[in-house]
Amino acid sequence: VRLVGSEMCIRDRIRIIMNIAIVGTGYVGLVSGTCFAEMGANVTCVDVDQKKIDKLCAGEMPIYEPGLEELVKRNVGYGRLHFTTDLTSVLDDVEVVFSAVGTPPDEDGSADLKYVLAVARQFGQNINKYTILVTKSTVPVGTANKVKVAIQEELNKRGVDVPFDVASNPEFLKEGAAIKDFMSPDRVVVGIESNRAEEVMTKLYQPFLLQNFRVIFMDIPSAEMTKYAANAMLATRISFMNDIANLCELVGANVHNVRRGIGTDTRIGAKFLYAGCGYGGSCFPKDVKALVHTGMDVGYRMKVIEAVEEVNEYQKGIVFEKLLKMMPEDESLQGKTIAVLGLAFKPETDDMREAPALVVIDCLLKAGAKVRVFDPIAMVECKRRIGDLVAYADNIYDCVDGAYAMLLMTEWRQFRLPSWNVIKKIMIGNIIVDGRNIYHRDELEAEGFSYITIGE
Repeated sequence: VRLVGSEMCIRDRIRIIMNIAIVGTGYVGLVSGTCFAEMGANVTCVDVDQKKIDKLCAGEMPIYEPGLEELVKRNVGYGRLHFTTDLTSVLDDVEVVFSAVGTPPDEDGSADLKYVLAVARQFGQNINKYTILVTKSTVPVGTANKVKVAIQEELNKRGVDVPFDVASNPEFLKEGAAIKDFMSPDRVVVGIESNRAEEVMTKLYQPFLLQNFRVIFMDIPSAEMTKYAANAMLATRISFMNDIANLCELVGANVHNVRRGIGTDTRIGAKFLYAGCGYGGSCFPKDVKALVHTGMDVGYRMKVIEAVEEVNEYQKGIVFEKLLKMMPEDESLQGKTIAVLGLAFKPETDDMREAPALVVIDCLLKAGAKVRVFDPIAMVECKRRIGDLVAYADNIYDCVDGAYAMLLMTEWRQFRLPSWNVIKKIMIGNIIVDGRNIYHRDELEAEGFSYITIGE
């Protein structure tokens, strides 16, 4: 007897907890919708991209996230997870609509809310009963008020008086560990304005409450700010440690020892204190910029956060600068093959948004180098972004074959224990720049490499 069959029999005897819709099938929307379905809710994921919806219906994932494909297929099979391009077709049946659309940065760094407000307007144009619109996208403080105004304007145009609530439920998912983060969260933050909204959201998150996870209700502006503050704090720790690492090199200290020394202080802790070549991804860069802009909007300068961004922008190019310093003065990179290991901004994802590897590749190409790259997951994404400007290798050894130097940009597990003896034989040069500090100096120097790291 298969467990799946047993679970289906049990599910048949249990009423669905809630009917919800999630608008946007990007990273946040698809992971959230799938996990809500896994917890027993009846979920419809909505997206304006017909091709994406067609692929999801066929079981094809638009993003890479460990465990997601299996979870999607399972819940589609159970009849708890659905995909459509038509939000209006499900509004009469749902109690909660989550808005998980993109909020890309404008040229000035502020969050672009056009997609968020478009969802709000469509919501106001079509609701016929009490429903909650919950913003799950990362949005600036005050966005909920704009959403509420947009909904009410559409209701006024219709000449109807339909009750509704808005709420904020920011996500705190780490790419590469999003399923675990959603199913076993550190905390769930929910911003609400009414007791009725709190009751509905409590019902939705009841499975998490049963497992003793923390669901923290607060006012909406505080919920909106919590997301930005959390990401800004993590980004600050990264940039702080990178600043310390750069200073360590100049004064003869070792950043690894410094990290151990401060990380054991319980007031500080060891997480997010690893020096490297900077952060990237869809959250930290965008949210840091947006927080700086929020301060500007109200006449306050976020000096610490501005410095965090400045340090990170510098750090993204540091691997290239270290490579240049290792070269003889009479040589250039013109015509030399440089191997770049790692393209995604972090392991366990194919996300290359704001990835340090893109900055380094651009510097190498401008210097006349021939660039060969390898990443276990992000090769397709890289080709989509920069096409054939670089050569694509099949594995680590194909990547470094004939290379003048090897640059490590992403700390994938499979990069941790290569055969240095083989690499030494097939490389033309002997320079290795470790942008993530994952190798051991003694080992590499014993093999005859010139090994450069960050902060020692």
